[in-house]
Amino acid sequence: MATHVEPFSANTPPRIAMDTGRPAPRIAVVLPCYNEEAAIAATVASFRAALPAATVYVYDNNSTDRTAAVARAAGAEVRVERMQGKGHVVRRMFADVEADIYVMADGDETYEAAAAPALVQRLIDDRLDMVVGARRSEVEAAYRRGHRLGNAVLTGMLARLFGRSFGDILSGYRVFSRRFVKSFPVLSAGFEIETEISVHALELRMPVAEVMTAYGARPEGSESKLATYRDGWRILTTILTLFRIERPVLFFGGIGALLAALAVLLAIPLVLTYMQTGLVPRVPTAILSTGLSIVAVLTFFCGIILDTVVRGRREVRRLAYLAVPGIGN
Repeated sequence: MATHVEPFSANTPPRIAMDTGRPAPRIAVVLPCYNEEAAIAATVASFRAALPAATVYVYDNNSTDRTAAVARAAGAEVRVERMQGKGHVVRRMFADVEADIYVMADGDETYEAAAAPALVQRLIDDRLDMVVGARRSEVEAAYRRGHRLGNAVLTGMLARLFGRSFGDILSGYRVFSRRFVKSFPVLSAGFEIETEISVHALELRMPVAEVMTAYGARPEGSESKLATYRDGWRILTTILTLFRIERPVLFFGGIGALLAALAVLLAIPLVLTYMQTGLVPRVPTAILSTGLSIVAVLTFFCGIILDTVVRGRREVRRLAYLAVPGIGN
């Protein structure tokens, strides 16, 4: 089941407050950037206007243009991550920045900064760990049909593998609680980081929500860093890898079932011949069938053993998650 996606209303009052008597939360806007000179100033300005009390961090990922200088002039705190790839940048941001609430977006001015107060307030009011800004765009150049189709396919695949999903698993516009950020072991290197974030939330059954937000085209002079087929393949392999790691019984059990079915198909003619003549004339086929049966059983039991390991690891991750105070605590 996909998470219910609620529309964002531009009339939503931009109040950011905890319960009565509690101090206002520390909010950090974190923007991973690579060659975004044309858009970063406007992006920083829009988030500073939407969240005046927040600190805006721009993490420059080896840009060859003036991204860092422009961001600093716009009022952002600029930091550098030398390892190339969005996953590396997110890992560094989550490790270094200290805040109660984290607003993550891209530095290309495509995400609706005006929606940030509503997303943050939803996180506070419902005591959530993540709110996803699901993308809605009327501009074909902003959100191309191929990307929409790929997102839909990957979202459906994630729902089938993990039982539930989000409406937009590839959105880079997200609001996190400190508990999410400080318990998330970032393993990805590139644009598959959004998929890993979604799976982490689904696996630990965190309270999450989605709010529909506008998604615009890049400003003139700003170029997308996405490669549709390359990044789509990386995201697909990430989902399959996470499926192997998080659902070993289904993964290895499925392989074992296929091997067992092949062994039975090879064995049926041998059994029929043996029942008629008492002989096994095709010894190599009999050996192959026996070998496949043994491998199938071993594969299945590997899945059972790994499932026990995964359960223990999931319990450790859950304890690490619970060790960090939640929103309002």
